[in-house]
Amino acid sequence: MKDYDYIIVGAGSAGSVLANRLSEDPANKVLLIEAGGSDRRFFIQMPIGYGVTYHQKTVNWMYMTEPSPDADNKPSYWPRGKVMGGSSSINAMVYVRGNPKDFDEWSEAGNPGWSYKEVLPYFKKMESWQNGADNFRGGDGPLKVSEVSKQLHPLCDNFLSAAQEIGMKLNPDMNGEKQEGVGNYQITTHKGQRMSSSRAYLWPIKHRSNLTVLKKALVTKVLIKDKKAYGVKYLKSGKTHELLASREVILSAGSINSPQLLQLSGVGPKKILEQVSVPLVHDSPAVGENLQDHLGVSYFYKSKVPTLNDELRPVLGKIYQGLRYIFSRRGPLSLSVNQSGGFIRTSDNLKKPNIQLYFSPVSYSLESPDKRAMMSPDPFSAMLLGISNCSPRSRGSVHLRSCDPSSPPIIKPNYLSNESDVKDLLEGVKILRKLVKTQSFRPVIGEEFRPGPQCQTDEQMIQHIKDTVWTVFHPSSTCRMGPDSKSNVVDSNLKVYGIESLRVADASIFPSLVCGNINAATIMVGEKASDLILKDQKRKE
Repeated sequence: MKDYDYIIVGAGSAGSVLANRLSEDPANKVLLIEAGGSDRRFFIQMPIGYGVTYHQKTVNWMYMTEPSPDADNKPSYWPRGKVMGGSSSINAMVYVRGNPKDFDEWSEAGNPGWSYKEVLPYFKKMESWQNGADNFRGGDGPLKVSEVSKQLHPLCDNFLSAAQEIGMKLNPDMNGEKQEGVGNYQITTHKGQRMSSSRAYLWPIKHRSNLTVLKKALVTKVLIKDKKAYGVKYLKSGKTHELLASREVILSAGSINSPQLLQLSGVGPKKILEQVSVPLVHDSPAVGENLQDHLGVSYFYKSKVPTLNDELRPVLGKIYQGLRYIFSRRGPLSLSVNQSGGFIRTSDNLKKPNIQLYFSPVSYSLESPDKRAMMSPDPFSAMLLGISNCSPRSRGSVHLRSCDPSSPPIIKPNYLSNESDVKDLLEGVKILRKLVKTQSFRPVIGEEFRPGPQCQTDEQMIQHIKDTVWTVFHPSSTCRMGPDSKSNVVDSNLKVYGIESLRVADASIFPSLVCGNINAATIMVGEKASDLILKDQKRKE
């Protein structure tokens, strides 16, 4: 049984950061333990390869949720990274920090140290922005962030012009001084390859002797005695092992696995643990509660000009683009399909955007976990315009299905259970139809084929939303940070209430969802958590 100073569970967006920062001091012995294997795979490093890893069990937990009664009573497919880099190794790479007001709201909710002014230095520290550092951007951090406007499909210009026609403002840097407006999305790639948190934070330090990385090891329990965490139990190659942590155990297993692991360890709602025969260590009612996720709705249009469908659907097109990528690291395979978009308010009374826009010069479906739809677009020229809600008010949960650690938890998203989410999405899709009627889009856009011209009334559009709404893959808040131990799981230092030497640092601690994609904010949490832990260490020495 080996002894470490720190044990980090999960090598994802935040866990990779923690492993790097905590092991910078050679005196710290750090263990990073990951349920998945290596991320040195072609379809992970090739950006558009997430169309393959989206359905690949070897790197993906491939969760299915329970049906959502208010969203056509259908389940939802949730890919989550089970690999070095976690979900940052299989996501769509769109780099969005969130709205500055998001973090001010975190602070105002009773979390000192988490205002925008206080987290901005961590965003700057973590990134290497292609266009260089300024008051809002970092220029020499581990995470490479690329500006790819010159490589995008020409139809992106039509989208941006159309948006300006109906009053939206062009914003060349939605991660700069202001988020609101439309522009081309920045992505976490470098020289045509994916820049996951693993590649950014772990690859450069693989020779550090004080950092041990244990792969394909499923942590089944946090070891706790007298309300103090002192190690972990894990399963590898069919055998159970234990490892000890003299200072802290940090859970960075994500918004599904972190609450699941807390509950398996006896930390969670008493009633839930009793139902699955897990001995109660500490009654923490909020573990697994407050689940939040962004929801997307897409409208599809035939195109009068060629789109990526024409390049990626034919077999010869696939071969050509594949060879182009292999030899030049350029072309559509080096990008995300989410090329342009933005953040808008559907009412002037709102203090921050409530809708995120997406424009993709390709059309495909993400409705089934069984089809690699992104790799086989529709057999005609078409495009996708989509929206998601920025601040969903519906709340779900993640609870144990059984005391078997290998059994997936019960995920209840409860999509659209709050009427305000339906209202936001309805207002959002109406804006899509305004966009396609502009002079900028008229020469290139054809008929709407989903949902189609027969969908006109509010009632019809709401029904379409309920029938087709899908996750934008941003689950959060299941180990929520906040001042009240009964309604939250961790305090503002990310310490688990009721248990010493145990923290959570990943998207599960978000007090509320940020406005936009969550990978950047999760990496920021890893950076800030590292500072909090190291400051505590200095105080104790």
